[in-house]
Amino acid sequence: MFTGIVQGAGQVVEKRHAGGGMIFCLEAGFDLTDPEEGESIAVNGACLTARDIQGRRFLVDVSPESLSRTGLGFLQVGDKVNLERALRLADRLGGHLVSGHIDALGRVEERRAAGDFTLFTFSLDAGLAKYVIEKGSITINGVSLTVNSCSGNHFSVSIIPHTLVVTNLGLLSQGDFVNIEVDIIGKYVEQLLSEQSVEADSGSRINPAFLAEHGFLK
Repeated sequence: MFTGIVQGAGQVVEKRHAGGGMIFCLEAGFDLTDPEEGESIAVNGACLTARDIQGRRFLVDVSPESLSRTGLGFLQVGDKVNLERALRLADRLGGHLVSGHIDALGRVEERRAAGDFTLFTFSLDAGLAKYVIEKGSITINGVSLTVNSCSGNHFSVSIIPHTLVVTNLGLLSQGDFVNIEVDIIGKYVEQLLSEQSVEADSGSRINPAFLAEHGFLK
C-alpha cells in the first residue's frame, strides 16, 4: 500500500521490451535508504517490484496488463517519473490509502493558473466517474489529490506550487494522459452493497433462522 505522498522524482535511464512486457531502468533523485531487493515501489502511481538495486538505480518489470492500463509504455529515456516507496505500518498516512493498481488513463482537458495555484481539469472513463466525488480523494500519476469539483466524466483539482515542482504534474499540458486510481474505499462499498442486494433477492442471506435450519444453532 501507498499514501500518494510522492517521495521524489526519478528518471528513466533505459527502456526495453521483454517477454511481451517491458523492463525499465530507473534512477531515483533521492537516496534509497535501506533498499530491499524485491520491494514494492510506485512509479507514476503503478505498484512495481524493484530489483537489481544499485545505489539509486534499479530495474522494474512491467507486465502486458500494466502496460494496457497505464501510460508507462509511453515513457521515454530521460522522462521524469514520480516515485514512492511502500508504506510502513508506523508511517504517517499523509495522503490516503492507495493500492498502486491503476484503474485507467485520464486526459488533461485544461490547465490554467488560479492565483498561486494551478487548476487542472481531467476527463476519465465514464465507468470510473461514479467513484469520483467532490472533496473526495483521487490519485493522479501517484499523487494523492483532493477533487475540487466533478461533473459527468470530468473533474478538477487544484495543485500547490510545491507539488508542481517535486512531481511530474508540473510538466503536464492539455492532451497529456495520466495514470488514475480512484478511491479504493468507494469500490469496496459498491461491491459490498451489490452483494447484499443479490443475497436479499435470492433469499440466501445468512441470518439466525438460516443457521438454526442448518443445525448451527439450537
